[in-house]
Amino acid sequence: MEFSKMFVMNMGMLITFAYLASLFYKYVVIRTSPKFKQMISVFLLILAGWISMVFGFQLNDEVIFDLRFVPLIVAVLTYRQPYSVFLIGLGIGLTRLTFGINEATLAGLINLTILGAVCAGLNVWMRRTDYRLIIKAVLVILIVNMVNSLNIAAFGVIPATYFFSHIMPYTLPAGVVLSFVFTVILRDFQNEQNRIVLIQSTNRLLSLQKEELQRAQAVLEERARQLALASQYKSEFLANMSHELRTPLNSVINFAQMISENTDTMDKEEIVRFAEMIDQSGQELLALINDILDLSKVEAGRLDIVLEQIGVKQLAEDAMSHFLLVAEKKGIQLLMEQEPGVPETLWSDPQRIQQILRNLVSNAVKFTHQGTVKLTISSETCSEGFSGRWIVFSIKDTGIGIPKERHQSIFEAFQQADGSISRKFGGTGLGLSISRDLAGLLGGFIQLESAEGEGSTFRLYLPLTCEKMS
Repeated sequence: MEFSKMFVMNMGMLITFAYLASLFYKYVVIRTSPKFKQMISVFLLILAGWISMVFGFQLNDEVIFDLRFVPLIVAVLTYRQPYSVFLIGLGIGLTRLTFGINEATLAGLINLTILGAVCAGLNVWMRRTDYRLIIKAVLVILIVNMVNSLNIAAFGVIPATYFFSHIMPYTLPAGVVLSFVFTVILRDFQNEQNRIVLIQSTNRLLSLQKEELQRAQAVLEERARQLALASQYKSEFLANMSHELRTPLNSVINFAQMISENTDTMDKEEIVRFAEMIDQSGQELLALINDILDLSKVEAGRLDIVLEQIGVKQLAEDAMSHFLLVAEKKGIQLLMEQEPGVPETLWSDPQRIQQILRNLVSNAVKFTHQGTVKLTISSETCSEGFSGRWIVFSIKDTGIGIPKERHQSIFEAFQQADGSISRKFGGTGLGLSISRDLAGLLGGFIQLESAEGEGSTFRLYLPLTCEKMS
């Protein structure tokens, strides 16, 4: 009867330890790496076996009866590595030596080492059979208790006949029942722990989904903002375009009407002057229409490029000559410089290069109130991830400058950052977009350096050789 009472008290200690270990695992170990969790769980099971011995029933100075084998049963039912199960058995056996080295402690070491090997085999068997978990658990409990009793009879210091007749009838049934009770309690602990882990993982998943939704919402809001801006830019473009088209068109109509209605009273000089105004307005209208058509052709990939050998300096002089009178009226100096070492000719499309240079110089003159507009021709051997030699046309002005946040948008069609700029200075705002696309068709690109109030520098890079860097 004393054995049964002792086993119940021993089980109470194991349950208490299991609860404390569960709290420790829940609040400390669960945040660590899987490898560290494995090591801690092995250590805790070995510690549980040692605590069972500390509070066991001491038959005499050397012999202790307890439930030290119960942590091994737990290991068999929960672990997936048989070597870990064996280590737990060996570890519990070694802790028996802390009570002193004698015949009984050595027998305990042998007993737990054998139990560790048996439980490792049962662990492999559990993973390879298809029986229900309850059946596996009952078989494991029965086998471990039977092997434990046989080991005590074979290796213990108590005579086998006395053990079988006076001790085993009490310890074996009590060990089986209490092992099963502890396994059920531990199973509840495990289920609770699994629920906690599931809740935590669900919370983490929900948190990640919330973050993804917030990022997606931010992307959608940014996209909506861009669409609203695009709509605003197109509205401003249409307003500006309407003004730009109507102005020369009205001039053509009005001057033509004046000539037709007053032919008899007008002298030849007035008719010539009005005709020149009609011609100038028609040219402006044609330029606007050409800009729109060029942009459409570039975007559709239908703009033809005609390559030929052209003089580099002549290109620049022709582009600058169109703005001499405008610059003179505004009091702006137009300068041109060619650095040493620049090739005299270039293989490209002269019409498209002229179109780009005129757009760039026109903008420079338009947005410069005083100072200079300077076109510099130079050559470079490498730039922007491309190899080979480059011709560089740099147009630098001392005008109003461009804020850094607008450096990208000014090259996009319909996306003038400030519609009032077009209304104040005139133009459709398509020149830079067309120039960028034309530069790309010619195998080059355009760079911008500018700050508000500090002028701007546009650089047109055109390849002498167009081999891209690998």
